[in-house]
Amino acid sequence: MKRNLLAVSFCLLGYWVSGQSGISGELKTEYIPFSRYIRPEDSVKTNSKSNFKRADLNLSIPLSVKKDSSGKVKAWSLLLSGSYAKMAHKDYEKQLFPDQMLNAQAGIQHIRPLGKKWSMMMTATVGVYTDLEQISSDDILGQGGILFIRHFNPNLALGGGPVLTTAFGVPMILPWIYFDWKTNGKIKFNINFPEGMEAGYLFSNRFALKAVVNLSGMTVERNKDGKSMLLGYQQITAGIRPELKLNDKLSLRLTGGTVLLRSFNENDRKIKSIFKEKKMDDPKFASTFYAAVSLRWNLP
Repeated sequence: MKRNLLAVSFCLLGYWVSGQSGISGELKTEYIPFSRYIRPEDSVKTNSKSNFKRADLNLSIPLSVKKDSSGKVKAWSLLLSGSYAKMAHKDYEKQLFPDQMLNAQAGIQHIRPLGKKWSMMMTATVGVYTDLEQISSDDILGQGGILFIRHFNPNLALGGGPVLTTAFGVPMILPWIYFDWKTNGKIKFNINFPEGMEAGYLFSNRFALKAVVNLSGMTVERNKDGKSMLLGYQQITAGIRPELKLNDKLSLRLTGGTVLLRSFNENDRKIKSIFKEKKMDDPKFASTFYAAVSLRWNLP
């Protein structure tokens, strides 16, 4: 759950806009077929099954972009993002997981250089995180953070800073870490924490084939026995991704592979919930097939 709260629109969208003066965005759809529910009490793989389908839309809209004498970017951007997931469930004695999840948020981001080797990124967002059963003010969560990034060379950057979140009911500060490493040439290797990592081969300027590992999640607020609770969904996927650059502004990505981890966790909205020791494993699902299609664009 914490990974989703801290990373949505931060690492991915932050650096799309840094080299662009127009709108950047991504439309992505994912599909995970029915897989068996693993009961947390005894790790038994039951006959109950759930699938997962999700659509994501992320937009970064520059409000102001300027370059200094050395070509470094100073920019203000509007961030808009939305994720809608739908799940179907079979053969459960009672409903354990939501049928729908919606995360929608808007925010502002500012990027500026701090000398030759450093830069700073600030982000503030507010959004609705709901299972769509009953939308209230409890579903509104805010995040904001400041990240200081050290650029060791054009291919390696490391950063850290604090992020303020209201996900646990009261404002609290958590650490925010950024790491980005990529290689030059035909063979490509890239790590972008906390999004994931990829390794591949660039066959031409328009086609690449990569092996990828990605982390993603969602968070929803829901009422349980009269108490506001936060339900977190996490998934780790691995697969092969062909990437086709359709033109200078548009690229298509197709991913096929497997789900390494798909799980839920639930916490009450108290700070101590972060640190308490778990009495049992989180509810999770057996590994199965994974497929995704995404369309990315960078308008001039």
